Amino acid sequence: MEVIAEYKPGEPVDLRFHHGVEPAYVVQGASVHAPGKDAMMLPTGATVLNLRDVKHGGFKIVGDISLKLHTVHVIDRGKPLYDYSK
Repeated sequence: MEVIAEYKPGEPVDLRFHHGVEPAYVVQGASVHAPGKDAMMLPTGATVLNLRDVKHGGFKIVGDISLKLHTVHVIDRGKPLYDYSK
């Protein structure tokens, strides 16, 4: 499954994992902030690889620019796209 996702300033990106892999390309970079850490820039052109069953996300978009990602999900048949962690 291929997805273009946009996260607007102030929106959270919930902590989650996948039953498969999720490579991503940052179409439009933005500043992100995870609890207990300093805000950091996720730059345009960066690549990300979220591995099988590894938690990722858990941050909020800060600043005034939306984060846009192009992702491809290779997920086990019959499994949900996202499993959310709290």
